[in-house]
Amino acid sequence: MKFTKKNIALTAVNLVVIVAFCILTAVGGNMADGQSYNMAGERWKNNSRENFSQTSIFLSEDSGFNTNTLNAVRSGLVKTLQDASFETEDGKLPFADAYSTEIGSVNVRCDMSGRSDAELTATGGDFFLFRDFRLIDGAFYSDDDIMKDGAVIDKSLAWSLYGSCEVSGMNIYIDGVKFYISGVIENPQTKAEKKCTGSMPKIYISYRGMAELSALSADSQDTENNSKKITCYETVLPDPVENFAYNAVKSQFSETYKEKYSSVKNSGRFSPQKRAKAFKKISEYAIIKNSIDYPYWENASRLVEFKLSFIYFFRNIILAVPFLTLAYIMAKLVRPLRKLKNRVIRAVSIFKDRRRRDIINKFKKKSL
Repeated sequence: MKFTKKNIALTAVNLVVIVAFCILTAVGGNMADGQSYNMAGERWKNNSRENFSQTSIFLSEDSGFNTNTLNAVRSGLVKTLQDASFETEDGKLPFADAYSTEIGSVNVRCDMSGRSDAELTATGGDFFLFRDFRLIDGAFYSDDDIMKDGAVIDKSLAWSLYGSCEVSGMNIYIDGVKFYISGVIENPQTKAEKKCTGSMPKIYISYRGMAELSALSADSQDTENNSKKITCYETVLPDPVENFAYNAVKSQFSETYKEKYSSVKNSGRFSPQKRAKAFKKISEYAIIKNSIDYPYWENASRLVEFKLSFIYFFRNIILAVPFLTLAYIMAKLVRPLRKLKNRVIRAVSIFKDRRRRDIINKFKKKSL
């Protein structure tokens, strides 16, 4: 093709499109990586060759799902895995799970003069595996801890109470009930999380600690109602075939809790193909069809999903430019290629004719 103004302009447009495609891909990937709570499957998998998938179940306040009914779900998942020929060890779950509920605002004070309101969340299972909080000081508590009065607080609350982040082991009082600071975590960092988390500091305690708080709090009637309630249940299960894990978890809630739960397949939720395809259903993100209050980390992920649907859909649209350009070039090359083909055929034919004449001439000379 000749370097005409038209061809130069076409080349420039395609270069711009390719650069834009790369930028959109990088921006989308960075936004997805920021929502690391959706990657618990990869953290749990570690170096295993098996595929694992993360699923989240969100329930309404009046769903009735609580720590008493939790074991029924766990037993159902174990049976599903056993039926699928997965090995299970006695007394040990063959998967990771976590559960939690947002209790609401509580008053927190320390041994000094510091005090602050904070948003309290009760947690159980491998909660901190799923959250992937960045630990600044101390350690995360777990269900195996002998002490049940450990609390994890965020950086904002640590500064409000003690004016420092290095406060692990120090006492705090939640609505007058004594706990100790197990660890301090970083505040939410991504734009989506900051937008969804609100300005109130965060504090996390175990369900066992929540039971203690219910028993000793002056406002025990309200806290007792929340000490067993679960509004968020999360799992990481083996996923030998696509959607095996997701369907296994969902089946444990579909009959009993019906319209009072919402399921999310966390693994792969930000893939370009899925988000571009979801653009057609983008209006669903603006319509609330249930009474579920999602925790801030899920709201942040839904916000990222919304943005990525636009980003990846537009990224796919602009790919039409290089494809159309390629089609244009191929169309332009058809005529020259046909001419070249005819020339090659003619040259081959001439070569064959000359070769044939040479052979005939040599035969005649030998005959003479």
